[in-house]
Amino acid sequence: SILFFTLALRFKHTQAVGRLKAEHGLPPSDPTREADQIARLERLAAEANLDPAFAKKFLAFIISEVIRHHERHLENGRPPNPTHEQE
Repeated sequence: SILFFTLALRFKHTQAVGRLKAEHGLPPSDPTREADQIARLERLAAEANLDPAFAKKFLAFIISEVIRHHERHLENGRPPNPTHEQE
């Protein structure tokens, strides 16, 4: 259950970021930052004796979901709504 609580909290914060990006006309994704996050998570996974490949796939999935939600909301002409992240 802590995993889902953490994911929900993360999505709440990414929604705030999505609103700021929409307000300032920034793209929903930042490939350089995303690559940095994935590399950092791979290192953390290795330190925790967790398969780094699994960690990379897991974070890539989360990032793709955040981007997908931001794109969908931006296509609808409104910034993301934190109460509807998991539509």
